[in-house]
Amino acid sequence: MRPTGRLHLGHYHGVLKNWIELQHRWDCFFFVADWHALTTDYQNSELIAEYTREMIIDWLASGLSPQSCTIFVQSRVPEHAELHVLLSMVTPLSWLERVPSYKDTIKKLNDRDLNTYGFLGYPLLQAADILLYQADTVPVGADQVAHVELTREIARTFNFAFGRGDDWEDLAFRALSRLPKRLKQKYIEARTQFIEQGLTDNIARLQEQLKDQHYLTEDETERLLGYLEGVGRMILSEPQAMLTDKPALPGLDGEKMSKSYNNVIYLREESGQVEHKIRKMQTDPARVRRSDPGDPKKCPVYALHKVYSDSSTLNWVNSGCQSARIGCLECKGPLIDSINKEQDQFKERAAQYVEEPTVISHIISEGSETARVAAKETLGEVRSAIGIGRR
Repeated sequence: MRPTGRLHLGHYHGVLKNWIELQHRWDCFFFVADWHALTTDYQNSELIAEYTREMIIDWLASGLSPQSCTIFVQSRVPEHAELHVLLSMVTPLSWLERVPSYKDTIKKLNDRDLNTYGFLGYPLLQAADILLYQADTVPVGADQVAHVELTREIARTFNFAFGRGDDWEDLAFRALSRLPKRLKQKYIEARTQFIEQGLTDNIARLQEQLKDQHYLTEDETERLLGYLEGVGRMILSEPQAMLTDKPALPGLDGEKMSKSYNNVIYLREESGQVEHKIRKMQTDPARVRRSDPGDPKKCPVYALHKVYSDSSTLNWVNSGCQSARIGCLECKGPLIDSINKEQDQFKERAAQYVEEPTVISHIISEGSETARVAAKETLGEVRSAIGIGRR
């Protein structure tokens, strides 16, 4: 996540709640993408350090735990930059120019200087961020799937360029000869169909079968997996996108909650400020007078109720609004209470980090060192495959 300012409830319900679940099921790396913040806002870099610290406090307040996941800062792991440079040698310029968000962002941020390589190349840095940790899965929203697909293409290109030695096919055939006769025949048929016709129907099933052949060495399995699709040894893993099914949280005006729309409730917001913002929220425009019946489906307040209220409260809001038995301010009361109750939990968790700033520094240092161990291992394999050795 880029450190661009305080986090709000849209971040929590759209991203962080998912991260909190994932940290207990996967080996997770969550990092502050401070280099990425420079790609669109390098002229205001003096705020990045402050935003980084505040954002990590928000993560911890939300429920991320350094005991359950790795939390670090991108710039503290210089291997991100080195892998970015090495991947740039095999990445066509046209791939970066066709990323859907490239032209869209230029239009949206027309007040900033985006005529830089840093901005053009940010999807490549993003690919390095993922590939450096041999990630299996990347949790993203639908608008980020194209970035994961680009990462897969870059990994495949790198593996093809540097995962094949002079004896690549000989070693692949030697590994193929160790397969059971029936599996060997399926392998040959699937590879032929893929190479000649582009058919992938049997590829995934066969890949799983190969991984289950415990008599094969890890190197033999990698060679067979690579040779199956006409590529080389898998030096960099090809990640899959994990689509998050969390809907966008509505903001104070009914649009998607976003700082650019000035319609947010921040994490760790003071209770009085939460009440002030909710009370000012627009409601169904048809309810001009207290006695006018309303339609909850047209009301942004009801959209927030669906996130924060239980079924009995939703029924009370529905019937009361449509019959005009309750007014808009009365309707907002339970919502204010629910949001403030959640905010109290955030503030309670954050208190120790606010009072003891060195704890955050320690978490960043430990997490960055853990990340560097994994990053150095991947980069060592990359450098060895290219043939430029280790420092």
